[in-house]
Amino acid sequence: MEQLGLEGMPRRLYSCTPSRLNSWLDCRRRYRFAYLDRPAPPKGPPWAHNSVGAAVHNALAAWWREPYERRTPMTAAILVSNGWIAEGFRDQEQSLAWRDRAREMVSGYVATLDAADEPVGVERTVATRTAIIAVSGRIDRLDGRGDELVVVDYKTGRRPPGPDDARSSLALAIYAVAASRVLRRSCHRVELHHLPTGQIADWEHTDETLTRHLGRAEQIAEEASTADETYRARLPSTGKRSGRGFAAAKFAAPGSAPAESNSPGVALVPPEIDALFPPSPGPICSWCDFRRHCPEGRTAAPDKSPWDGLATPEPAL
Repeated sequence: MEQLGLEGMPRRLYSCTPSRLNSWLDCRRRYRFAYLDRPAPPKGPPWAHNSVGAAVHNALAAWWREPYERRTPMTAAILVSNGWIAEGFRDQEQSLAWRDRAREMVSGYVATLDAADEPVGVERTVATRTAIIAVSGRIDRLDGRGDELVVVDYKTGRRPPGPDDARSSLALAIYAVAASRVLRRSCHRVELHHLPTGQIADWEHTDETLTRHLGRAEQIAEEASTADETYRARLPSTGKRSGRGFAAAKFAAPGSAPAESNSPGVALVPPEIDALFPPSPGPICSWCDFRRHCPEGRTAAPDKSPWDGLATPEPAL
């Protein structure tokens, strides 16, 4: 390396999103399945609560793109119906009930907004970089309030978020930093808007707290990047994959069985590489898209039906 004049060259930036960073924190095995194994292991069935969330987010984004005179609660309800996602529900009856509930929550929410108050951005992609990471993400809504920018994130889950959720969110802090740098305007306030209840959880960051969040993102990135590089260094030189994953003969350590060899579609990796991406068994395993490929996750938490993440009691038709 020294003869080639490459010693001392800066390390390649770790390109990521907040979701990728959080995935590393939550479960390194899931991170490997999602971002490294190719082809990625097949996911489980779609979740109904994700369908509700996606339909609501899409409708709100489309509402702001309507001409001012059409930004009404009725338009919002129509947009939900037109873009409804019927995946993951128990049956059509349940899907229709939740479609109507989503119509109500979105139309009720937009009734509280000033349709003439144009956001700075809707589904706005922002990005920034440091000496270690190149991070990007998409903000649900970016408001301009006076000289300040405000990051707004929509939530549709069962539990209303609180101020601690806004304060501790790595994603919201990164969005604030990136938005400020991209648009050259101060951005310290972040908000979580919970549509089912109409509650807003907010937090006012300081330059110091945003810097700490960014430093935390760099620490996570350094850990993940090191594991990524080790993983990729062990890939077959041909880069060929099969339907069951990488060729076991090229990956398995002498005298050892490749990890997860009995799970179709999962990469066969040697134990020393699998050890870099251990699972984090816990209650959240019930909701993991890659649950069927993880024995530890299946043992740690019970199976969930695709509609179990919906709020209860169910809305009436």
